[in-house]
Amino acid sequence: ARLLILGEGPERGRLEQQARHLGVDVDVSLPGFVDNPFAFMSRSSVFVLSSAWEGLPAVLIQAMACGCPVVSTDCPSGPAEILDQGVYGPLVPVGDDAAMAEAIETVLEAAPSGDRLRRRADDFSVEPSTDRYLALLLGD
Repeated sequence: ARLLILGEGPERGRLEQQARHLGVDVDVSLPGFVDNPFAFMSRSSVFVLSSAWEGLPAVLIQAMACGCPVVSTDCPSGPAEILDQGVYGPLVPVGDDAAMAEAIETVLEAAPSGDRLRRRADDFSVEPSTDRYLALLLGD
């Protein structure tokens, strides 16, 4: 297995040090910020969102649009709604490392259909979202 962590943040140095300490640094890649994360998502076996909180985690929708299976923490604001309470990917309690590891293992053993994930991601595209807003505003 290989771990790829995209993006930059204050934990980067600690993550690199921990990978070296555990002897897995050859299997862990931290390329930092990339212009096209979708190329990575479309080739990944699983996408993991381990946030303690989110606004609307568009990255979950983007991973699903790439057909990539997802695992997410059940943090406030978004993941449960996007994943339809776990129908489209496991939701685990924030901070529960054992549950996260188990959910990742489960997805790796039996990944959901990429087409099904892409269809769910389409629910969040502009046209369906606009239709829902108009229905709310116009009382349809």
